Amino acid sequence: MRRLGVTALGLRNGPHRVAVTRDLRVPAHDGVVLLADHYAPDGVERPPTVLVRSPYGRRGPFGLMCGQAFASHGFQAVVQSVRGGFGSGGEFEALDERDDGLATIAWLKEQPWFGGTFAMHGPSYLGYVQWAVAAEAGPELRALSMQVTASQFREAINVGGTFALESTLIWVDLTARLKSPLSGLTTGFFSPRRARRAALSGRPIAELDRLATGEPQKFFQDLLTNGPDTPFWDRRDFSPTVAEVSAPVNMTGGWYDIFLPWQLKDYAALRAAGRRPHLTIGPWFHADQRMMRGSVDEALRWFRAHLLDDPSGLRAQPVRLFVTGADEWREYPDWPVPGMREEAWYLQPDGGLGTGAPPPSAPDRFRYDPLHPTPFLGGPTLLGGSKPVTDQRKLEKRRDVLVHTSDPLPEDAEFVGPVRADLFVRADSGHHDVVVRLCDVAPDGTSLNLCEGMRRLLPDAPEADADGVRRVSVELWPTGHRFRAGHRLRVQVCGGAYPRVARNPGTGEPVGTATRMVPVVQEVFHDPAHASSVVLPRVRPRS
Repeated sequence: MRRLGVTALGLRNGPHRVAVTRDLRVPAHDGVVLLADHYAPDGVERPPTVLVRSPYGRRGPFGLMCGQAFASHGFQAVVQSVRGGFGSGGEFEALDERDDGLATIAWLKEQPWFGGTFAMHGPSYLGYVQWAVAAEAGPELRALSMQVTASQFREAINVGGTFALESTLIWVDLTARLKSPLSGLTTGFFSPRRARRAALSGRPIAELDRLATGEPQKFFQDLLTNGPDTPFWDRRDFSPTVAEVSAPVNMTGGWYDIFLPWQLKDYAALRAAGRRPHLTIGPWFHADQRMMRGSVDEALRWFRAHLLDDPSGLRAQPVRLFVTGADEWREYPDWPVPGMREEAWYLQPDGGLGTGAPPPSAPDRFRYDPLHPTPFLGGPTLLGGSKPVTDQRKLEKRRDVLVHTSDPLPEDAEFVGPVRADLFVRADSGHHDVVVRLCDVAPDGTSLNLCEGMRRLLPDAPEADADGVRRVSVELWPTGHRFRAGHRLRVQVCGGAYPRVARNPGTGEPVGTATRMVPVVQEVFHDPAHASSVVLPRVRPRS
């Protein structure tokens, strides 16, 4: 039945029968007992172990994908429920995983069946727990395989200084309702709907966790009272130790994943430390099952190379990217890709966009009203509240969205790498948000979003000039895309992306308790002294 379950998930069974020992008791540092299941392949003497720690249960789909699948290919696997869930003792403390992870590794090394080496594997939270311990796991740790994750979530939750409302609400609803192996199937469907319904209720943000789940959620309330620069995050941010991780790292991400920018920061930290991680980025969103299925085969090849001394399954180049628009995979020696050059596309008068500097012109102006916030129509989110790529024409008709569009391209143009916007803005309030989005406009007018970024501005940051104009840099998600000949580039600029991020009340009040909403009039400049632009990573198109 387990082998049939692996097949039903779209995974390949290996040649080995698998024996499972359930509910092994793992002592944590404070005496709390954590439960784990042990999968062992028949006929293999003390093979390497794959350790997986999960808040989503250790049986059902996770047990099949992370236990049965690896063991059938000749590895042992230990799948553990983290503190506070699915039989493990204590209370769940979101993102506080270092101590329990190290205690689990110490226990693992003492088991009579332990063969002396292990790896870790898993997506999202299951990848984050790897970073929590990787620098201290000891020489027995030989490989890491992680997908759609990062060593810290503080910047993804507080993206550009905003608050990632919808994804955070989805996650607290999801974890509050996980009670059994099958509950993930229903909560994964209903949590995004409950979260969006709560977010659109108009109630103060501090009440939305109760509205979605039926009761206040500690983690959600902690986030509202602890900003990104508070001690709350210090024990939950493992980015300072990434460079100390010596075990080879295999990373998988998606162009529409909520954690991609910070996953790439982890990649850069490893490269700066002289490591050679592997990186794969596909046309995937966070919970994309195509990515999940492929990641198991990718991990098996990685583990065979680094635990069984069999590199035959590794690809020639460490970086593999799917270029949308061209609809093909590419391999490169590094990220950012060699040969990439930055190319500025300047906002022009009358809604134009081009590579030449703008002429003298008056700024564009729009009014953002937090009582009627600019909506979010597709892009990075945690679970399927919306398609990641969506026609933006309905949004672009709104009066609170500026649209700048290029002429049709005479030939294909390809952009692979980081994207940012450098804007000159002025507002009648020091408290406002700037959201920038890059789109591909087809000849029939369809406008598809590729990537976006946002930044929350405060009265003193960045500093304004004598005329009240501020230069604002906005980091967008990276991209790998080919604009076909005849297509046009489009840049949107607006003041919100609701409910992806919380609306800015315009008053400076705390995000959780703000009730007074003040509209903000914003201006975006495009003249020789204030040449607003989006900076794209141009590469030579491949034939």
